[in-house]
This record gives sequence, structure tokens and C-alpha cells, in this order.
Amino acid sequence: MLNNFMLINIIDRIRLPFRKDKELYSSLYAIIGFYPHNITYYKTALLHKSIRHRNNKGKPINNERLEFLGDAVLDCAVGDIVFRHFPGKREGFLTNTRSKLVQRETLNKLAKEMGVCDLILSSGRSNTHNSYLGGNAFEALVGALYLDRGYDACMTFIKKRILTNMINIDKVAYKEVNFKSKLIEWTQKNKVKLEFKLIKGGKDKDGNPVFSYQVLLEGVCGCSGDGFSKKESQQKAAKDTLDKLKREPQFIDKVFEAKGERTKMEEEPVNAIPDTDETQAFMKPVADALVEDDDKHETAFREHVFFEAESAVEEARTDALSEEAPSNKKDSREDIIAAAEAAAFEEEN
Repeated sequence: MLNNFMLINIIDRIRLPFRKDKELYSSLYAIIGFYPHNITYYKTALLHKSIRHRNNKGKPINNERLEFLGDAVLDCAVGDIVFRHFPGKREGFLTNTRSKLVQRETLNKLAKEMGVCDLILSSGRSNTHNSYLGGNAFEALVGALYLDRGYDACMTFIKKRILTNMINIDKVAYKEVNFKSKLIEWTQKNKVKLEFKLIKGGKDKDGNPVFSYQVLLEGVCGCSGDGFSKKESQQKAAKDTLDKLKREPQFIDKVFEAKGERTKMEEEPVNAIPDTDETQAFMKPVADALVEDDDKHETAFREHVFFEAESAVEEARTDALSEEAPSNKKDSREDIIAAAEAAAFEEEN
């Protein structure tokens, strides 16, 4: 198969001087390792929608459809390569490795280093502000290569041009990308409450432990992840939640709306808790009364002394008045004589 590709390339090189777009042919050969057969596919792959180009029928022409196709081809080809390169590895490891190889940041870097970004036709504003422009064009270019040369050409391009010269598949596979730490860092910066909730845990049909965790941001359900360990499942849940935060503005709105409700409740004043001490509850009215009548007394003890002294003075005053007051009853002469005799009799005894 390789010799057949080499023969075709030799023939295409001979034809190159007679091509209309020979500079584009040469640039694409430097990138993908093949001379295009149908240059139209590649021109479309490098055409960003910001150009607003239309065909004769008025339909828009851009690289979005080829991007969709190239994304599927990349997943399939890279998955095939990873499967064969790591025999015996579990599905979770293979999935993570493939994800690292085809993630947007990796494709953006490849597009820049390989010169794909220099060939993209776009408006200046889109080229400045669209951080995914290079990666999208790279996927579209793979889609164009698939239509022009077939699946084997795509596999050769990825193996020989990408994984051999530009990316070390082993380093990428075993490089730890801590998505959980990234999510925690984001929540701390934005003061968002984060929780990893265990949904289920058990064993699969082979007896291996399996876990499923879900991310909760301010109580709003994020993504869940399954794995053979708590760390693996939480990593998957964190990664998918980060992707969801990027893709779905509505999800972010729900999270910050929930955060606003929580912080609003925390800022509301808290009323004093009623005292459960019966003694204190009983004494409080007395204390309040003393404060209101501070001209008289300061403590309950002095109040008691005041009332007791006042009562004694009042009694003495009453006795004095009783002694001074004339009797309403007049004593007879016989009563006076009888009282005198009784007194004399007591003295004799």
C-alpha cells in the first residue's frame, strides 16, 4: 500500500508544474504528505464561514461539513491506532488516551505548527478571536483527505506525519491531566460550592469494583462519570462538567443563579435565639422594671430592703397615731376604781 502511495505521489509531482494552484498543492503536500487529486475538497476545508462564500445556487460554502466528517474519521483512526499500540489496556485508559490526542487544544497546536493556520481563508476578526479556528480547519482537512484519498491515506497521515514526528503517543497516554483539580480551581476562583456525589458503587460482572460520581455545582447537577476507581470516575465527571460549562451558557446561568440564592440567604440578618433558661426568662422582666425605675433602686435586693423599711416606718407611724388618737369610748367611775384595786392587789402579791 505504501509503495502504491509513493508511485501516485511521483506521478502527481510530475504533473505539479502544470497545475493552476501549484503553490497550494505544494503547501498541502508539506502538511499531509500527499498531492491532492481533487483540490476543491481542500479549498473548502480551508474556507471559514466568516468569508460568507456562496455557490452558484446561493448556498453557503464553508468547512463546517468537512469538519464534522474529519472529526469522525479522526476518532476512528486514532482509536484504531491507540487500540493496537496499547494491547491489554482497559477501555477507560484507551478512551482517555484517544481524547487527549484529538482534544481541541492538541489540534489547535498541530494546525499552527504544521502551517494549516497560514492557509485558512477567514475574516481578520474571526482569525483573531476564534481560538478553535485552527483545530476546526485541521479536522476539515482530514475530512477532505478522506474524501480525496480514502481511509488508508488518513491512517498514513496520522501515523507517519502526526504520531511519529509531532506527538509521542506514550507520553500523551501517561501524562496525568487532573481535570478535578482544574474544576476545583475554577470553583474556588468563582466562589462556587462544589460537591462530588457518589451515585452508585459496586462490582461489574467480572468482579471489578466500579464507581459512579456526579458533580454538583451549588446543588445543580453537572455530569457524571464511571470508572474502576473513585479517582477515575471523578476525573471523568470533572472533565465532562468542564466541557459542559464551555458549551452550555444556560448551565452556567443556573449555577450562578443558585449561588446568588445561597449567598442572599447567608447575608440576611439572623434573629436572636430565644433563651431557654427559665430562671433568666423569669428575672428579665424584673430587671427591665428596675431599669425603667432607676430613680428608686438598682437591684432586686435593694428593692426588697426598701419595701421592708418602708413597711416598718408605716407600722410605727400607725402605732403612734393610734396612741395619740383619743379613745371614742368613755370609761365609767366604777371601771376606774376596779382597775386601781386590781393594780393594788397585784403589788401586794
